[in-house]
Amino acid sequence: MNNLSGRGRVAGLPAWDRCAVMGVVNVTPDSFSDGGRWFDTTVAVKHGLDLVAEGADLVDVGGESTRPGATRVDEAEELRRVIPVVRGLASEGVVVSVDTMRASVAEQALAAGAALVNDVSGGLADPSMIPVVAAADAPFVVMHWRGFLQGGNVKGVYEDVVGEVVDELHARVEAVLAGGIAPERIVVDPGLGFSKEAEHDLALLAHLDRLHALGHPLLVAASRKRFLGRVLAGPGGAPPPARERDAATAAVSALAAQAGAWAVRVHEVRATADAVRVARAVEAAREEGAREAETREAGAHEAGARTTGAAPGAEGPRGADGDR
Repeated sequence: MNNLSGRGRVAGLPAWDRCAVMGVVNVTPDSFSDGGRWFDTTVAVKHGLDLVAEGADLVDVGGESTRPGATRVDEAEELRRVIPVVRGLASEGVVVSVDTMRASVAEQALAAGAALVNDVSGGLADPSMIPVVAAADAPFVVMHWRGFLQGGNVKGVYEDVVGEVVDELHARVEAVLAGGIAPERIVVDPGLGFSKEAEHDLALLAHLDRLHALGHPLLVAASRKRFLGRVLAGPGGAPPPARERDAATAAVSALAAQAGAWAVRVHEVRATADAVRVARAVEAAREEGAREAETREAGAHEAGARTTGAAPGAEGPRGADGDR
């Protein structure tokens, strides 16, 4: 992994000195979090610009809901929703990610100015995705995915969720590499909430170091998800609505940033932008403290050597046989 403050750098994208913030623009009527709010192109572009003004480093534009049980939109409709928004934001200088499982949408979004393809299926939903991204030499997010969130795939079954997610992501990254996408352009995502229960998501967040061992920058997308609702509700309580989980999202963002995530994907940007900047400031203070400790230790070692060392040419006491 090309290292930058321990979190990696993605070729083809700006280099941030902290965990980056990816703002979300859902151009859909049925997203679990904010469906319908940004469905109009003009409103969606304005919202993306507002997210940047609030601290987003890049903006993820999607035209298809991936919530459990969602009905897929057809290709023409997804293109109609996504491409004008990507083009509008890119023309304003925004670093744009396109959130799609369709190669045709990715290809046209890249042509319209998108800089990154964020495919929740990691290229599994459309066999043409990897060749399209490789041909464009674009960065690509490989998410852990076990299929569309319908039927038995809604609730995943795991014996060791961390080990299984790491192994399955590793296999998928190998396939993506074999398909021609450069290693320095790959981002991995544990797929929080996708075929996972709350305990699975929390275990993955507790072991982000295991995901780092894959050797690629890490995207954490926890924003407003069900597991946060479960945590906030407590035993037997009713989970708060998605838009009342932003403080919890910011807390996860700070933890992910502290653990070395390359980026966090969020709906409400301002609190997370503050959180990752505080995390970076604490990290910088820790690094400075370590440097100062090393300097003091080196100085003490040098002073000790001067105090106890024999003068040049001096000889110590000799024994009867003349050996020191």
